[in-house]
Amino acid sequence: MAKYVGLDQDTHGITALGRTVLDARVFGLIPETQDCAGWDAGQMQALMSKVNHLWDQYGNVPSALPPELAERHDRVYTEAIARAKARGWNAELDDND
Repeated sequence: MAKYVGLDQDTHGITALGRTVLDARVFGLIPETQDCAGWDAGQMQALMSKVNHLWDQYGNVPSALPPELAERHDRVYTEAIARAKARGWNAELDDND
């Protein structure tokens, strides 16, 4: 990966990098308008490490988040899933997956 295309341009739906961007928004590490387009692998890895450190505090479980973060998580992910589905993303696995 030379540069990440950014969450808004990612045609694969919500990928691992996309979840990193969403989680970074939830935790306030980046603004909700930041999609990380053009970030290199090192920048994405550094962001992922920060996100993972914060998730560790909550056992990697959204229901363990404090109310403010839980509400933001729900909103950020609901909006992202709706956008991805509108672009044709289907999170369901079929017999070929």
